[in-house]
This record gives sequence, C-alpha cells and structure tokens, in this order.
Amino acid sequence: MGFTIAYLSLIILIPLAALFIKAAGLGWEEWKAILVSPRIIAATRLTFGLSAAAAGVSVVTGLLVTWVLVRYEFPGKRMLDAMVDLPFALPTAVAGITLTAIYGKEGWIGSHFAAAATWVKETWHPAGWIGEQINTWANFGAAYSSLGIFIALTFIGFPFVVRTLQPVMEDLGKEIEEAAATLGAGRWTVFRRVILPLLVPALITGFTLAFARAIGEYGSVIFISGNLPMKTEILPLLIVSQLEQFKYGAAAVIASGMLIISFVLLFIINLLQRRLDWQNR
Repeated sequence: MGFTIAYLSLIILIPLAALFIKAAGLGWEEWKAILVSPRIIAATRLTFGLSAAAAGVSVVTGLLVTWVLVRYEFPGKRMLDAMVDLPFALPTAVAGITLTAIYGKEGWIGSHFAAAATWVKETWHPAGWIGEQINTWANFGAAYSSLGIFIALTFIGFPFVVRTLQPVMEDLGKEIEEAAATLGAGRWTVFRRVILPLLVPALITGFTLAFARAIGEYGSVIFISGNLPMKTEILPLLIVSQLEQFKYGAAAVIASGMLIISFVLLFIINLLQRRLDWQNR
C-alpha cells in the first residue's frame, strides 16, 4: 500500500497538483478570458467531439474484429491478431506521417477520395459547411481536415477496444448460445439478448480507454490535421503552442480545463458501467 501511494503521488498526484497550482496563479478573469475564447471553444468541440466519435466507431469495428479473432480459424489469423497491436508499437509521429501519406491527395486512398470529392463538388455544388468540407477533401484528400483527425484518433484507439473485449469473449464459451438455440432463439436474438448484455461492461471499458487516449493524442494528429485555427486545431496543440511562447500560466489553464472535462466525462462513464454491472448481477 505504501509503495502504491508513493508511486501514485510521484507519477500522478504531485504533477496534477502542480498543474492546478500553476493555473491558480492566474485570476478568475484570466481563466474566463482564456477558456471562453473562440479558439479554445472551437478546439474543445473538435477534440472531445471527434474523440467520442472515434471511440464509438472503434467500439463497433473492435467488436467485429474481436468476434472474428475469437470465433473463427483462418489463414493469417495470427498476423491479423499481431497487426491489432501495431498502433501500440508505432511511434505516434510515424503514425501521423504514414496516415498523411496514405490519406493525402497523392496517397493510395486519399487520391481516390479526392477524385470522388471533386466529382461531388463539380456535380452537386454543395454549399455551407458540407461544401467547405467537400472542397477541402477535393484539394487535400482526407488529410488536413476533421476527417483526417477522426481517422488518426480511430487508428490509435481501436486496439484498446479489441484487447479489452478479447479475454471476455474468450471466456464466454458457446454453451450459453447453444442453450438459447435449443429454446428456439435465432442467431440475431442470441447475440442481442444473450451475448451483447454480457459484453456491454467490456465495451464501455474499451470505449473509455479509446476515448481517453484520443483526447490526449498529439503526435499523429498534428501531421494529418493541418492545424488550422478554428477548424482543425486540437487542444494538445494549443497547450504546446502556449508553452513555446513561454505562456506557462495559459497552458496550465487550458490543461486544467481539459482535465476537468475529462474527469467529469470519465466519472459519468464509470457510473454508467457500475449501474450496468449491478443490473447484470
């Protein structure tokens, strides 16, 4: 217990306390001026919105991939299983450069995406926010846009869902499915009424891990986002930019606000998970 408390204090509690103490050095008016500035609000919406969307997509795709890995035998299964851990092993800067090369206008996927966006632009002439996005995709492919950020966040969050679900799904076995089938339940009914409720706690855990990882992601996003203020700028980039300008107080305020929002969201998610666990019992 003493080692655990000392470890948590040195690695987590003391740095967080120092962060809030540094931020507290600024007055409330300065806090308010920083946190409600249009640039910070735009970056907050982008960071948390895309992180939640990427985590949600990771949950769906992670469930499908885990189901295939656990329930089926096929050539190359071990290679696919190892590839799931690629985002863990790949440096984030390398991941960002790679994703930019693949999804940029000259990339393997981005070139086709840009061609499709150009066709939509010339054929339908969309206006407003959609037209702006289509124009960006036509010029740069999927990179340098909010779509590129979404792709990067999904890439780095996907393995958390798979590795959280995999041991749970392996322990389920097929007995409960066979019992439900003998009672006349179809395959979809078995999945929806028997298997999915048992996987929900693990799915929430995987979502939480992917969401938390995406919020603080920096290396892979700065290369593919384009870092355009009010459009594709994320909160971690703003914190780094404040530090580079020696505005340590402002950087601490942004980080503190980011932490507070993250803690509130994670607290709500944990409450939901505990409630589901209690209902399953």
